[in-house]
Amino acid sequence: MNQQAEANPLPLLNEQQTIERIFQHIDNRTTDLGDTVWQEPVAHYHSQERFDAELLLLRQSPIPFCPSSALPENGSYIARSASGTPLLVARGNDGVVRAFINACRHRGMQVASGQGCQKNFSCPYHAWTYGLDGALKGIPGQAAFPGLDKQEHGLVEVSAQEFGGLVYVQQEGQIADEAFSDKPQFFTPEQICFDQSEVTDNANWKLITETLLEGYHIKSLHQETFYPFGLDNINVVEVFGANARVIFPFKRIEKLRDLAPEDQKLDGMVTSVYHLFPNASVSLLSKHASLTIMEPLSPTRTRLVSYYVMNTSTDDRPITLEAAQRDVEFVNNAGQVEDRAAACAIQETVSTPANPHLTFGYFEKAIVNFHQQLAQKLS
Repeated sequence: MNQQAEANPLPLLNEQQTIERIFQHIDNRTTDLGDTVWQEPVAHYHSQERFDAELLLLRQSPIPFCPSSALPENGSYIARSASGTPLLVARGNDGVVRAFINACRHRGMQVASGQGCQKNFSCPYHAWTYGLDGALKGIPGQAAFPGLDKQEHGLVEVSAQEFGGLVYVQQEGQIADEAFSDKPQFFTPEQICFDQSEVTDNANWKLITETLLEGYHIKSLHQETFYPFGLDNINVVEVFGANARVIFPFKRIEKLRDLAPEDQKLDGMVTSVYHLFPNASVSLLSKHASLTIMEPLSPTRTRLVSYYVMNTSTDDRPITLEAAQRDVEFVNNAGQVEDRAAACAIQETVSTPANPHLTFGYFEKAIVNFHQQLAQKLS
């Protein structure tokens, strides 16, 4: 079964309970509902003051940085900005993943870019060299720096930890022991990270996040992309702590009706989208899964950083790389393009007098939970 998170001991429906809930909704033309209407002030989508407070919260939170499989061997590294900070995350010679601020201790130049695999990092400005553990190993012309203690001039480390196939990074403070008590375990060691992408949109990071968390818009916004395969506003929506899971069934789930309960499998019948508070999501499909981080660049710009992981099998048949890539292309070039365009269009109106707030109703339970949690933690 490729929906690995289903096995995690969290207060979520199991596979059979989920199938039963979906068929109840199909038969009764219903969907999971919240019990609160939320009004989010439009200023929160363009205010610099609010943006700065959110960015501080992100830096104080354990946030997925990449799948563990994106750092497959000792020496593997990824260098990119997260929550406005250039970071370098690397797997050391001891197999441990560590995260550092990507700044040379001499003049602050970034010591690595992109991703790859190497034994150390040499600053391109003056060639100060650092090990995979961040230790300062070499200084050309060290005599010009009398009294400099190498042991005190390693790369500045920030907290990093692996859990459930993901690498989490917290920039301020240490990741708490209980940080993963409400996190699913998504990926197994057999799965590989086969691709990644980055796109930048002129929209607040919360507007992008909101597009992932409800099925109320599937028929209207995705008329020719997702809707021919999916259902109109029929979802299983569960919140657990600050996080949420939204399950989007495909029409082909009807094939399960005539099967015995023990033969009914969700694989290939739904897309499960997990919101990992505050700004990450994991989407589980039949051939691949994706981790996407909504990286805030400014109150009105967001970079979406995505990593794609192959599932191991479906219906006991191996999944090919080509099939997984086709899956990604369809999702990215169809429905997600429409979602992102919608967020950008909303961004153009939130600074006008049209609405004092955006309204989220009972169909948008996961979004309401997101804003409730954000407001609580910012207060």
